[in-house]
Amino acid sequence: MSFVAPTITRISHDAHDLSEAERDRIMAKAALFAPPPAVLPDGRREIVGLSREELTEALVEIGEKPFRTKQIWHWVYHQGVTDFALMSSLSRPLQQKMAERFVIGRPEAAVVQTSTDDTRKFLFRFRDGQEAETVYIPDRREDRGAVCISSQVGCTLSCRFCHTGTQKLARNLGVAEIVGQFMAARDSYNEWPSPQGDTPRLLSTIVLMGMGEPLYNYENVAKAMRIVMDNEGIALSRRRITLSTSGVVPMMDRCGQELGINLAVSLHAVRDELRDEIVPLNRKYPIAELIAACRRYPAASNARRITFEYVMLRGVNDSEAEAHELVRLIAGIPAKVNLIPFNPWPGSQYEPSTRQQLMKFAQIVTDAGFASPIRMPRGQDILAACGQLRTESKRERPAA
Repeated sequence: MSFVAPTITRISHDAHDLSEAERDRIMAKAALFAPPPAVLPDGRREIVGLSREELTEALVEIGEKPFRTKQIWHWVYHQGVTDFALMSSLSRPLQQKMAERFVIGRPEAAVVQTSTDDTRKFLFRFRDGQEAETVYIPDRREDRGAVCISSQVGCTLSCRFCHTGTQKLARNLGVAEIVGQFMAARDSYNEWPSPQGDTPRLLSTIVLMGMGEPLYNYENVAKAMRIVMDNEGIALSRRRITLSTSGVVPMMDRCGQELGINLAVSLHAVRDELRDEIVPLNRKYPIAELIAACRRYPAASNARRITFEYVMLRGVNDSEAEAHELVRLIAGIPAKVNLIPFNPWPGSQYEPSTRQQLMKFAQIVTDAGFASPIRMPRGQDILAACGQLRTESKRERPAA
């Protein structure tokens, strides 16, 4: 299968040209798809998703001392409590006062499916009825695993091989909705600390690889990850968080400077004409700019390599010549390459590469000194594998 991309006039950007104005444009577009306020119809405010500073301000507004922030933060994010009455370090009157003004919510797990390989997929429904999918992928070698979190309802990128890309962007997820996915997954596995302190750490890693492009919802994603990384709460190390992007170059720079979490890049092609077709974002930020952004990503090191994700499509991007070009492109970058067998979905036009071709491609990359694992599909029987997530949510249009 081959494609002929339309003729495109490219504007080459220097790193310095990717200015605050470009980032502001991305932020302005994100605002058009903003989540609804985290406030219930009865006026109570959602505590999950508030920063420490915001929580302190909210408590001061109701006449409480700032030191209460640390107590409540511990109960919400370390203990996983959803009922103020269980916060034993608070007085009964304060418990009642908090319950009247705040809520500790979770997204509703509308559907939960468990695969034959123990992968678990959640269809989370949010307060406005919009839905997104989240997947827990257990590590068979260890008593732990990764939670694959969504950042948007739908997606704006329309990558040709991705099922999520067939769903138009409905809206961005809010901070509470992003953090809430991880917390609700913990609820499902009863993973919050027990009084005996013997609770296993099953959900040990977050990968922002679910529905949506995280860097097109950067503000909410960044705030959510700061909450997750807070040492007095969920306390995940930045080394255990990976953000996957299709190549929103200006926001890659900002993510590296501000968060320093691990980076995964959905590359999938080594020639602009092909990547323009299968990853349309490439028309705005072509491969040369994307690779340059990877080279300057501040968290990249031999200990924390950038992951290049490469979905193997039979007869499209899986030739030995393309493997050699991939090696040339990423030379000198602390990197590994995840080769992902294409996971078919209803209506998809592609076929997975053959096992033989996968092995040939992997060997070329490995021989060049890059780790090149072939990611074994997980949760295919429940459409939970890479590129298979999708819901029926649509963008609500304002009434005329």
